[in-house]
Amino acid sequence: MAEQAMLALLLLAGTVPPPAATAANSCSSAAERLCDFVCDCSDCSDENQCGYLWGSALLGTPFACDFEEGDCGWRDVSTSAYRWVRGRASLDTWGTGPHSDHTTGTDLGSFMVTVSPPAKTTATAWLRSPVVREAAATCEIRAWYHLSGSGLNQTEQPVLRLAMAHRDEVVGLWQSPGHRGEGWHQLIAYPGRIPDQFQLLFSLTQAPACGAELALDDIVFRNCGLQEPGQQLCRAGESRCHRGTCLAQHRFCDGTDDCGDGSDEDAARCKSFTRCSFEQGLCSWQVEVGPLMWERNTSLNLGTGDGIPTRDHSQNSRAGSFLHVGSASATGSTGTARLSSATFQATNSCSLVLYCHLHGSTTNSLSISYVVGSTKHLVRERMGDLGNCWVRERVDFSVTGSFKVLIEGVAGGGGTVAIDDLILSPGCVQERDKPWTTLPSRVRADPCAAGEVACASGGCVSAELACDFAQTCADGSEEKHCGATTFEAGAGGWHDVSVGRLRWGVQRGTEPTDPILTGAFLALQAGEGQMVAAAKARTPLLGPSGPACALEMNYRIHSSPQGFLTLSIVDHAAGTTHLAWHMAGHGSTAEGHVHVPLGERTRTFQVELLGLVDLQDSASTAAIDNVTFVQCHPADVPPGATELSCNFEQSMCGWYQDPTSDFKWVRGTGQGQGSDHTTGSGYFLAVDPSVPPSRGQRAQLISDRREPAAAPRCLSFWYRLAGPQIGTLNLKLRLEGAEETVLWTRRGTQGSVWHRGQATLPATGRRQYRVAFEALRDGFRGDMALDDLALTVGPCGAERSCSFEADGCGLAGSGQGSWHRQSNGTGTTAGPATDHTTGTATGHYMVVSTGRGSLPVGQVAALTSQPYQPSAPTQCLAFWYQLSAGTPGSLGIFVEQSGVWRKVMDVGAMEGDAWHRGHVTVQPEGDWQVIFEAVGAGGSHGFIALDDLHVSDGACAQPASCDFERDMCGWSSPLDPRLHSFAWGWKSGVPLAKYPGPERDHTLGTRDGHYVHFDTSVLGPGGTTARLESQHLPAAADSCLSFWYHMDIPEHLSCGELRVMLHGAAGQRTVWSVPGHRSRGWRGAVVPLRSPSEFQIIFEVSTRRWPMEGTVALDDVVYSTGGGCHSRAEVPAGERPSGSFTAEVVLGLLLAIIVLALVATGGWYWVKRRGLASGTLAESSVPQGFDNITFRDDKVIIAPVPMEGDEH
Repeated sequence: MAEQAMLALLLLAGTVPPPAATAANSCSSAAERLCDFVCDCSDCSDENQCGYLWGSALLGTPFACDFEEGDCGWRDVSTSAYRWVRGRASLDTWGTGPHSDHTTGTDLGSFMVTVSPPAKTTATAWLRSPVVREAAATCEIRAWYHLSGSGLNQTEQPVLRLAMAHRDEVVGLWQSPGHRGEGWHQLIAYPGRIPDQFQLLFSLTQAPACGAELALDDIVFRNCGLQEPGQQLCRAGESRCHRGTCLAQHRFCDGTDDCGDGSDEDAARCKSFTRCSFEQGLCSWQVEVGPLMWERNTSLNLGTGDGIPTRDHSQNSRAGSFLHVGSASATGSTGTARLSSATFQATNSCSLVLYCHLHGSTTNSLSISYVVGSTKHLVRERMGDLGNCWVRERVDFSVTGSFKVLIEGVAGGGGTVAIDDLILSPGCVQERDKPWTTLPSRVRADPCAAGEVACASGGCVSAELACDFAQTCADGSEEKHCGATTFEAGAGGWHDVSVGRLRWGVQRGTEPTDPILTGAFLALQAGEGQMVAAAKARTPLLGPSGPACALEMNYRIHSSPQGFLTLSIVDHAAGTTHLAWHMAGHGSTAEGHVHVPLGERTRTFQVELLGLVDLQDSASTAAIDNVTFVQCHPADVPPGATELSCNFEQSMCGWYQDPTSDFKWVRGTGQGQGSDHTTGSGYFLAVDPSVPPSRGQRAQLISDRREPAAAPRCLSFWYRLAGPQIGTLNLKLRLEGAEETVLWTRRGTQGSVWHRGQATLPATGRRQYRVAFEALRDGFRGDMALDDLALTVGPCGAERSCSFEADGCGLAGSGQGSWHRQSNGTGTTAGPATDHTTGTATGHYMVVSTGRGSLPVGQVAALTSQPYQPSAPTQCLAFWYQLSAGTPGSLGIFVEQSGVWRKVMDVGAMEGDAWHRGHVTVQPEGDWQVIFEAVGAGGSHGFIALDDLHVSDGACAQPASCDFERDMCGWSSPLDPRLHSFAWGWKSGVPLAKYPGPERDHTLGTRDGHYVHFDTSVLGPGGTTARLESQHLPAAADSCLSFWYHMDIPEHLSCGELRVMLHGAAGQRTVWSVPGHRSRGWRGAVVPLRSPSEFQIIFEVSTRRWPMEGTVALDDVVYSTGGGCHSRAEVPAGERPSGSFTAEVVLGLLLAIIVLALVATGGWYWVKRRGLASGTLAESSVPQGFDNITFRDDKVIIAPVPMEGDEH
């Protein structure tokens, strides 16, 4: 299959099209210089549509394709319906494909994606780049891919391949590892030096009915262009190429065209070097006969199995030869393959360059030694998986006697070790007269069986017990080289897997009193690789580990801002790498001791250390020391770390990061989101605000494994969901041996204030369990926070807010009919098309069928809440209901106290199919319950539905009226993400850096007062509107809306407006609007409203272009019916009630004023108008006042009039 795929790739590549068809440019650059990773035109137009654009503003890097502005020249060349297209995340099919692109982290970003997967026969989707040319030896290709769908659960997963069509063959560069989980993953490929033109091809082969979908994004070409010709000033240790560029002397005659013109590999210059490419044989090298041997072969013969090189190094071809050794599992043999040189004279100037390929196994190893007499001296060792590429390695020999070079290879399970292009320097002179040095005898056979490791004290233990954080050998020797080390006796199990010009190595410090780097330490050093990449080191395979597992170490870094140190956790089984710690360079020294949580891991893993500094700067350095693992055994439980009740002031208590999460919960004190709940100045947990929104989808905070619970308990907590487009917060129960269940959920913004949540943890019988808080990023702007968790005995009381998304909140049904909790997408009872909470078909509600077959005439179906406890002299019960068309019956609402029922509301008919809000003020004298009674009316079919019950302290506000002190009184923003609109927030006047707004509300005039607000700076491609909608209101002939608004939008950045709109059966119309401006304080507005049918009031901020900077806030919204706006008594004395008359009266008055003003003095009027246009008053200097209004529905527009006291 793999060979057929390669052949198909070759056929698809076909004849390379003429260069003129590759890319258009505006400066008539020569065709041979198009798409060569070098900008020859001043506008770099010669490097556009090359599979990359000359730069990506979003990625901040040149020669990249983020697919936001097109396909960058990539073409689908598939031969079936299974193909590649440019697309976006689909919110209609949430859960399939990526839920956001990789570039922007939202559903608005674009990527390439496969569509129409095969149903009957295996098919391949092909994606081909334009022709590119002249890749440097340092060229690196990076891209991000996302595999999803049912195919991931199959034994044989679809494989993504990246190949290169060059000359007359197609060479594989990279293929995706098996069993990689969903999410965005990065691929890195190294094409090597390509001296002419080539093309790249992505392919995905899928079996019938596999159902997998692949997305591709953010293709970046790094360090692919040759250095520009020109006479450079070379430094010490460098020599000049023919092009005039400089190159380190030790990179001349090393088998790679580093100069780009071949002058560093010129035959005349390199004639004294001895090179063996294995094209004609082994040269003077000898393979030692043994159970495992080096073999000469080609990629064509070996195929494309795991770990096998896809080309040689000498020719970059599948037909080129190299030496390789396969894994013991593949060959059926064990031991070490050995290759030796001739005997060389004593020297201090002999060096060996070779190219090695270690891939497919974390236990691969390659060692280079020299042998004097029969004693072996190790010079360099490479271990692990270096990737599917040839890596340059160079060693120097300084030996006082005759010696041989010995190269030994061991391939781990599923891996391959290969070498090519062995180049000896002129200082390596063969002995002619003396006897050859004899190699040392092979190490005696391992006393342990396969799958075992030897203890230093004798005996063997299972290899799975090595590095598992517990001593099994009597002397603990199987845990000695697992990464916990002071580096005094060596690397302590850390092995360098770098492929570039930096590497990690042990070195000894020169300051004996250094408190950070004591004695020996692991530091960044100059490496011998050809790539320009960060240095990478890894531990052996570790674990499994417990939830409290952490790594502690000392570190130091001095670097420019481009430098960094990171620690990541690599899970090879899942194919994931999670960042655990990061320290960026700042131009000065950063050092200290760090505690890095690693978390619970049920599979083995590796810790990966990555570092980057510019070693040409003598002050730059990066190093670590004194590495320890703490509380990592699965049975380790730190003191006090099992408590679920936690205020996070001192620690995380019994809560841990789930290692499978895409991003993190962070313990902190604010980050501009607001204060904690406990003290107002302490700690709380928040979703990491430093993570770009949503490269991943979830962050889980989990408890430790809990012992079985014999009785239910109540977990209460305080939470905050803020932001204009925030996602979902879930509380889940993970019961041993069962699917996890949602106990509680909230979605969408709840304002920048703390809310109390609670959920009953059920009895679990004999099964252990865990509890998890899960933050889902199904929105892309905002943050979530948790504080003051408390676990108490017994079930929770009545839930004061219930959306029915997690469960029925304890409401119990009785009577003839049956209430059901369902969503329209999965329910069996006829009900609303969408719920009220989420506005989608997947949202849940309670519904009862009222058709005569389910609920005969006069029969009752009751739904009774749990008892609510009185917490104020008056309480408000609010709920949303919907009755079907036709004859749905009636809904009665009763309040029960001390056995006495009192009917407080009755609904018998409803206009339209929308959700309506009901509310009841209760004066409790003790515990009370609410009962919803549906009464059948004999219709053939029908339903009554309930959603979003909420109990708050204080009397209920009138419909659509709100001072926003306790809650939002039924005002809400649409949650459906397909609308691409943003939500209004709810906050107090306390300043928040992340959510700006007025420092005082209008109701109280203090920082403690609340209002709704919106930051217009988020408007743009993600949405151009933010809506705040009232509940549905009955038809009104003469009603009135008054409100106060606050704007802080600089006029030069304003291209939008605040509107009041009416939405009803006849459509939508604007009845008031004001352009963006600085209102300089709270301003009032009064708007007469009329609607012949049921309607909603909508406040909308919108913009026609962006950026639009500034904030809009609303407070004290009052809606009244009857009498219109003529009798408004709440207009403050001394302030002009310009909106309190009908449009005709106001217009007449204004015209009279204008006529008098013109008669008095035209000049005064001109000065005043000029002052109005250019006023820049401070907000504090202007009193509150009313604005005139714009009546869009009757075409009367009145310009703003300056308030008394305004200065112009």
